[in-house]
Order: sequence, then C-alpha cells, then structure tokens
Amino acid sequence: MLTRFTPIVALMLLSGCTLTNSEQYHQETLAAIQASETNLTNQYTNLNLQLSNQSDYIESLEDQVHELEKKLAAFKSEALEEVRKKPDPVVIPAAVPVEATPSHEIVLGEVEKVTIDSIKQSFDARVDTGAATSSLNAVDIEQFERNGKNWVRFHLSDGEKELNDTNWIEAPIIRFVKIRQSTNEEVERRAVVELWVKLGKIHEKAQFTLADRSQMSHPVLLGREFIRDIAVVDVSKKYIHTEVPQKQ
Repeated sequence: MLTRFTPIVALMLLSGCTLTNSEQYHQETLAAIQASETNLTNQYTNLNLQLSNQSDYIESLEDQVHELEKKLAAFKSEALEEVRKKPDPVVIPAAVPVEATPSHEIVLGEVEKVTIDSIKQSFDARVDTGAATSSLNAVDIEQFERNGKNWVRFHLSDGEKELNDTNWIEAPIIRFVKIRQSTNEEVERRAVVELWVKLGKIHEKAQFTLADRSQMSHPVLLGREFIRDIAVVDVSKKYIHTEVPQKQ
C-alpha cells in the first residue's frame, strides 16, 4: 500500500520545490530592476545639477564679457577725445645771450690792475707779449694733499699788502714745469695753478706759474696765453682799464 503512494508523494514534493525557486527568482529580478532604476535616476539628477552649474558659469562669463566691452568702449571714446584735442603750444624761452669777451676789441696797456677772484685783491700786472706763460710772485708756498690730489697754498706778495690768514690762495696743482735760471745751470721745479682773474671787461681763468718775482717791478706777469684772441697791447700806455690814484 505504501509502495503505491510513494511516487505520488515524491511528485508533490518536487512540484513544491519548483514553485519556491521560481518565486525567489522573480523577486531577485524585481530587486535588480529597482536598483538599476535608482542608479539611472541618480545619474540623471547629477547630470541635471552639472548642467545647471555650467549654465550659471556661462552666464557669469557672459556678464564679465559684457562689462569688459563697456570698459573698452569707454576707453576708446576717451582716447579719441584726447587725440582730437589740440596740443598746448610749447613755449620755448628765448636763450639769454651770453656776453662774450670781444675778440681783439680790448686794448691793454703795458701795465694793468688785475684782480684775483679767490682773495678779491688787485695787483699790478705787467702785460708782456714776449712771455708765453703767466706767473705770480708766490711766497710762503706750502704743498698739501686734498681728496687724493696735490694742492698748494701761498701768498701773492706785492711788497705792500699785509700777508695773513685772510689772503691765502689755495688751488690744485695743474702740473709742474722746470725752469732754468739765466744766472746758473740749476733747474728749478715750479707748480702751475689755475685761477680766475678779472682785468677790466676780461674775466677769464688763467694758468700761472708760481715764481719768485721779488726782484721784478710787478708781482704779476700776464703772458701771450692769457691775452691770445682776447686783446692787443699798447705798450705806450698804462692802466687803461684802471684809474690809479696819483701818489703824493
């Protein structure tokens, strides 16, 4: 009897298992579909968000471009306005004429008064076209160094003016010259300086050799280099440019 029902029971059990597996597969399929739908929905949402952000960025760039266009238009307008303006006239001041020393229009006497600018004192000067260079009767000569250069300090003596600290003459040494005395064979080395001097209308910088002119009648000698292209000499006259008081 039991043997007869055994196949039927087995068939019923097998049918129940088949139904259970089919339902599980159906549920898994639905879950997969729902997961895919959720994923696609999220992707769609993200793409919409990115598109919105890009739209805002593009709109911001468009605003910046528009602002730059306005500034460029304003700049062009101002530039054209400046170009159209007439430039202010340039006023060039007239050159102040410099009073030059007339060439050969000044006549000097054989003896004139010459003023040394640095001490503002005047001395008798012999104007000698036979001498090439000028010289001074320098005493109390002291050489020293200033700012790495050779300088000299001395008094210009005429035998009358008092020599003190108020009339020291200081000047850089331009060069040295060697002078041979006519009375002996000894060669003397003398300094040459450059000083501003004034004689009448002549105001020039001249080079002087520092010499011993104590035996000469005049403490200053003006040679050809000083009067060249400036003046001529009339040896028959003296003090043409200076009124010398008569000695009592």
